Amino acid sequence: MKHLITKVCAVAAVGLFHSIAMAKETPLACRVEPERSVLAAGVQENITVKVTLTGAESPSTQERAPVNLALVIDRSGSMGGERIKQARAAAIFAIERLSPEDIVSVVTFDDRIETIVPAQHVTDKRGIIAKIQEITPRGSTAIFGGVSQGAAEIRKNLDRDYINRIILLSDGQANVGPASPADLGRLGTALMKENISVTTVGVGLGYNEDLMTRLAGTSDGNSYFAENDDDLPRIFQGELGSVLSVVAKAINLKVTFPEGAIPVELIGRDGFIDGNTVTLAFNQIYGSQDKYVLIRTICAPGKDGSTRLIANAEASYQDAMLNRPLRTTAAASVRFSEDKNVVAKSVNKEVIRDRELNITALESARAIKLADEGKRDEAAMVMKSRSEKLSAVSVEYDMEVLAEEARRQSSVSERVRAAPMGSATRKAITTSNYETQNQQPTKK
Repeated sequence: MKHLITKVCAVAAVGLFHSIAMAKETPLACRVEPERSVLAAGVQENITVKVTLTGAESPSTQERAPVNLALVIDRSGSMGGERIKQARAAAIFAIERLSPEDIVSVVTFDDRIETIVPAQHVTDKRGIIAKIQEITPRGSTAIFGGVSQGAAEIRKNLDRDYINRIILLSDGQANVGPASPADLGRLGTALMKENISVTTVGVGLGYNEDLMTRLAGTSDGNSYFAENDDDLPRIFQGELGSVLSVVAKAINLKVTFPEGAIPVELIGRDGFIDGNTVTLAFNQIYGSQDKYVLIRTICAPGKDGSTRLIANAEASYQDAMLNRPLRTTAAASVRFSEDKNVVAKSVNKEVIRDRELNITALESARAIKLADEGKRDEAAMVMKSRSEKLSAVSVEYDMEVLAEEARRQSSVSERVRAAPMGSATRKAITTSNYETQNQQPTKK
């Protein structure tokens, strides 16, 4: 009997080890979480359902997927002095981080577009760096053309084995060629369909943050605000760390709501609702990163003690390292109760937090639009109202992060009411809103 128990334990241990190993090999995990796991019985409920995709731990440098990277650098006249020096240093840092298996190209733009380093494997770092060191400022700002040429270099090796990324660096307003946020948004949408993401880095106080975040957002890239020139190497370090840690790509998420649950709105993220099905796409997910969608859902009344499936989620994607198609699924149910204490104790604070922060980002964007139109008092009222709501929720759920955001909204509200919104404040708010809504990793 003792021998049998030992043998069973050994088999169980092997099974457990195999399960853990398999879990580590899976690049993406999925979970579904309602804001409360217990709903009030007998009444219709309006709740938030959060669906999260989590990337596995970042692969080691030797195991990561190769990247196909285009650096698109503004060389217009305003990039003179220390700014162009820091831009060159940031680009050189990126080259030094790459491996011979990676592909890189370098495009510069002012009123002319030049490919100074055509797409090539990173086997001659010294030669590539020498080309970058020759970049000097001149001319106007043709952002659309620069990004389009960067995409053309990416397309030379548009292979499913690569992580395709453009990093755009600019300090100015687009003034040559298509120049509106809508124009760049359409370009980003087209690149997203080719699995090409654009990360935008805006430098100083002269660039168009609406344009840069629209381009990044529609292509599922990151967006950064570098108020000071010496921020550029740090930003490039953080961005390259993200690009080199991609674990899943070409991700399509479908969330299905069974009878008794109706999705009515996505909070803070673009997607499609068709009846009881929500679909959206992500270009890539980094190691240990969460990407989520918040779905406002109407739940039909349920009987005391009963349970109901509330949502099924399925994500299909490509394993970035092994380039194999995979899928991951998750589901969640809720229980109904007449006991108010049971209902209250079942709250998921993380869902509440993320919902409130995303609503705050949306309201901040609305306030910026009002301020741009000269309606400063209305803009201030929007922020003050959001501050009061955040403060109330922070007290109800004992959440200091929301209390802190409430204080920030109140402070900005007072400044907006007193004087026009400064360029630095506008850019900081816009970038922060983008990071919140897109779960962009924050690089220190």
